[in-house]
Amino acid sequence: MFRTLLLSAAATVFAQSLWAETVTLRVLGQPAGSGLIQQRMEQPFFEAMAETSGLDVSVEYLPIDVAGIPDTDGMRVLRTGLFDIVSIRGPQVSRDEPTVLGLDLVGMNTGYDTGRANTAAFLPTVDKAIQTKFKAKLLGVWPAGPQVIFCKPAITSLADLSGLKVRVGDQSAAAFVAQFGATGVPLPFGEVQQSLARGVVDCAITGPASANSGGWPEATTTVLPVALQMAVNGYAINLDKWNSLSPEMQAGLQTAVDDLTGQIWTYSEELYTDAMRCNAGQTPCEHGKPYALTEAPVSDEDLAAVTRALAETSLPAWVQQCKAVNPTCEADWRATVGMALGL
Repeated sequence: MFRTLLLSAAATVFAQSLWAETVTLRVLGQPAGSGLIQQRMEQPFFEAMAETSGLDVSVEYLPIDVAGIPDTDGMRVLRTGLFDIVSIRGPQVSRDEPTVLGLDLVGMNTGYDTGRANTAAFLPTVDKAIQTKFKAKLLGVWPAGPQVIFCKPAITSLADLSGLKVRVGDQSAAAFVAQFGATGVPLPFGEVQQSLARGVVDCAITGPASANSGGWPEATTTVLPVALQMAVNGYAINLDKWNSLSPEMQAGLQTAVDDLTGQIWTYSEELYTDAMRCNAGQTPCEHGKPYALTEAPVSDEDLAAVTRALAETSLPAWVQQCKAVNPTCEADWRATVGMALGL
């Protein structure tokens, strides 16, 4: 009997230790209506994390729009600890932490290869900033895709934006369109399609895949496919939660997120090329809905304007905004991304 009691006690202690190792992660995701990256990559990853990563975790995943939380509040949600991991929307949360914008200024990331290099170089600076101010650790970043311009009135170049109201994702984009005489209007993604249809805005900037998922081509006539930014988003974890994890769990979680973000970089490029065809009514159209937008040709003048924008408009505008809350952000940017770009 004594031996049986000992074995029973040992089994109880063992079971309790296993239970103690199980980690519950509350994850606030991208909006459910934001497109296929959320639907086919992000949500399935978190919901199947225990099986695919081998980590002893239980994940509660909720898209931010389903939760009824504004996408501008991602960093504040992290700081409160209401959710453990937040899929932060870079342009939107930059109003709370402008350092984030240094990952993706207009004219900085005009292609996937340069985007990977530039975001990797500046990620430690952003991580340090949000750890200090929002008690959160940045686990990794990924792009929604090259941001292009959709317009209700027909346009043929950036110069045609003069006098128009353009939905922008951040102050970097607002400063860029202003040089062409346009007014930048910040709007949540979910409000853009109706705003275009009702004339609240004339044009709007986003990635082709997101526009397709959001039905923007139903309210626009033209797309000008000059890539301004990559719309960099990312995953951050509440620092108290991170510090409560064992070193093994931290390493496993970081590895799993690294794998996810790497896959999204590849998938984002696939979606971009497919969505451009879908929006213009071309084939093959494998992932989206076919529309019949007019694709305006991108001139050398427009490409040159985007290249100049980094040094002349988006970088100075960001520096002024960022240094108000992070005195070293310009020096950090120039020592990393700026060094690589000759700035």
